[in-house]
Formats: sequence, C-alpha cells, structure tokens
Amino acid sequence: MTKLAGRRCIITGASRGLGATVARTFWAQGADLLLVARSEAKLKQVIGELGVRPDQRVHAMTCDLGDEETPNRIIEQAHRLLGGVSVLVNNAALQGPIGPVWENDWAEWECAFRVNLLSVVNLCRSCVPLIATSGGGKIISISGGGAGRPRPRFTAYGAAKAAMVKFCETLADEVRPLGIDVNCVAPGPMNSAMTDAILAAGAERTGRKEYDDALGVRHQGTEVAERAAALCAFLASSESDGITGKLISALWDPWETFGKHLDELRKTDIYTLRRILPKERGFDWGAR
Repeated sequence: MTKLAGRRCIITGASRGLGATVARTFWAQGADLLLVARSEAKLKQVIGELGVRPDQRVHAMTCDLGDEETPNRIIEQAHRLLGGVSVLVNNAALQGPIGPVWENDWAEWECAFRVNLLSVVNLCRSCVPLIATSGGGKIISISGGGAGRPRPRFTAYGAAKAAMVKFCETLADEVRPLGIDVNCVAPGPMNSAMTDAILAAGAERTGRKEYDDALGVRHQGTEVAERAAALCAFLASSESDGITGKLISALWDPWETFGKHLDELRKTDIYTLRRILPKERGFDWGAR
C-alpha cells in the first residue's frame, strides 16, 4: 500500500514505542519522513530498521521539545530536507510526576505540561503556514489517558492532554479554510516507558487501579500500537479528508467505516469533548 506516497511527514517522539511504530507504518505506505526525538542513537536504529527505498526520504533530527525555539528549527529542517510538510504527528510526551498534586515537584509538573501541551501548540503554530502552502494537509496529535476522564495522581499529564484535545478541536475550525484537518488519537493502553514508570512508582504512589492496569499491559504485544499507527495513517491520508476536530479511539471506535459516515461526522459533535447536561442522563431538572 502506498496511500501516503508523496506525503512529507514530521513525527515527534519517533525513537521508540508508538512513534517508532507510526514511522514504520508511514514508511511502508510511501511517506517521506522527518523523525524527531531526543536520542540520536535510537533514531538511527529506527531508520536502520526501515530499510532503503529509492523513491522515499527519511531524516532524523535530535532536539528537546521543551525548548521554545525547537519548533522553528524543526520546520526549517523539514523545509530544507523534505521541501515542505504535509502531515504533522505530535506523538512526543512526558508523563511527569506521579502522585497527589500537592506532593508533586512543581518544576517537574510544569515541565510535563510544557512538553505535553505547549510544545504541541508551538509546533502546530510553526507548521500551519508550511502545510497551507502545500495545498493543505493533516495534523494528528496523540492524546493518551486522562484526556477524556479524570486521572487522579497524574494531573500534569491528564490536564495537559485534555487541554491539547480542546486546542486541536479549536485549531481544526481555524485552519479549515486552509484545507488542513486536525484530529487527536487515543491509542489505548500500551506497554511503554510510561508503563515502566508506573510500575516503578508502585501502587501506593500511583493508586491501585493505575498500577493494576499497568501490570495488565506489561507483557502486551505490539497489536495496540500497530492499530493506533494504522489509525494515524488513515488520518494522514486522503481517505479521511474532511474529518476534523475529533478525538478518535484507535481501539474502540469503528474508524475503518468512517468513509460511510462523513456527513454525520462533519455536521455533528460526535467524538468531541463536551459538557454533559442533566437531560442527557435522564434527569428533567437541568433546563430553565
């Protein structure tokens, strides 16, 4: 399959986990890639696994997304190495401090919020003009646990991801006239470095449910990441044109059938974060 042929894609956090899986999926479907992460050695390893394709380009860039100048540097590199940007995948994330918020280290809390939210906003700001000059494209951001529900003891991560989802929904309306679709992906529970951190922190620090959930995915295979990467590829392709401003679950939403429901997706607030009214839960006392 080459449904991403000719697409010039930036993928952050591409050195491991879901980011590396997205890179492999996009490469297999014909995309040109700029892979961004902090570890040069791990990026080189991912690129080595991709193999050589004479009609595709792949480049690595090491940087710290917590640095506010980094987004401009990424865009400069994308313009120089790929000739532009068609797709941005915001995958890089930092779990941040674990435990009750009043016990969190404030500098760590701020750092997690900066990486998980502000760096995404900053990179989107930098990317939009370049994507627009390419005639339109796609922005895909990975949400993660805490975006759609409370996540006690993970306040920095959860609050930043919820804010990121709302930012992307708002950005989707702003860039609609530019032909840019913006969506968020909830990948589902994956065995990752974040899982390791939860288990290392222990149940007393994380809460029993979080710890048990992490144990449950400890020996999980690659299926969840592969399905999330497949959803990212769908959202990066022309097959998803017009689907924008959504938070889509890779595991639980029937995104493979979205082509049959484009009108409903475009005209409603399906797959968005919304305030719940009493009448939506069967009560009659919420209206004036």
